[in-house]
This record gives sequence, C-alpha cells and structure tokens, in this order.
Amino acid sequence: MMKKKIGLDIGTVRIGVATSDILGMLATSYESYKRRNLFLDTKYMAELAEKLEADTFVIGLPLKMDGSEGDSVRMVREFAEALREKTNAEIVFQDERLSTVSAERILIESNMRREKRKGVIDSVAAEIILQNYLDKIKK
Repeated sequence: MMKKKIGLDIGTVRIGVATSDILGMLATSYESYKRRNLFLDTKYMAELAEKLEADTFVIGLPLKMDGSEGDSVRMVREFAEALREKTNAEIVFQDERLSTVSAERILIESNMRREKRKGVIDSVAAEIILQNYLDKIKK
C-alpha cells in the first residue's frame, strides 16, 4: 500500500511542513510549525507521520550555493538524527537550494501581502522541496 510523504523545511524558528497524496504525485503545503525544542519538535513530527499515515520524511538540506555544508546543514542533520530515534519512517534529504527564494517569488506573484507571506513561506518551501523529490523519484 502506498503511503504519504512529509516534506520538511527546517528553520531555527519554524518548520515548514508539506504532505503528498498517497500516490506520491502532488505535494501540498500543510502548516508552518512554530519550534519549541528539539525533543518536542521531533515528537510532534513523529506523531504527525502516524496521524497522516506517512512512511517517509523528505527533509530539505540547506547546502550553500557551492554545494558545501555549513551550520544550517549541521542543525538539520541533528534534527534528522533525533527524529530517526522517534519514528520508523524513512528519512531522506533533498537539496533545498533556492526553495525559499522560489516560495517567496510564488507568493509575491500571487499578490500575497508581506505579513501573510511570513506565515506561509516555510510551508510553501516545504511543498517545493517535497515536489522536487516526488518528481525525481518518478523518473
């Protein structure tokens, strides 16, 4: 049986969350989760995977433009390790370079006001990360 995938755009303040349909064709923005601490954040995500019947987390890896890893990548990998201890879902990384820039452009083009964009940009970035992954595995 096919299961959903969850896309995550992990930031220091918020985590953008997106989900796929069960066929793994389409990513949809789900929510912007306000971070508390590593334990509660990973517990929440593990419980979300159960609730949504998801078998995979697709986590955006914030590589630098030259492909190197910095502090953000370290933070994301720590989150993934903590999440791995709480869930049986597979965890995969997806290059997320420019996903937030793309999300911002999409929201500006849809005439969304700056205040409202701030609340949804993370989930839209997660949607882009997840859709890129779904498109890649379809090929």
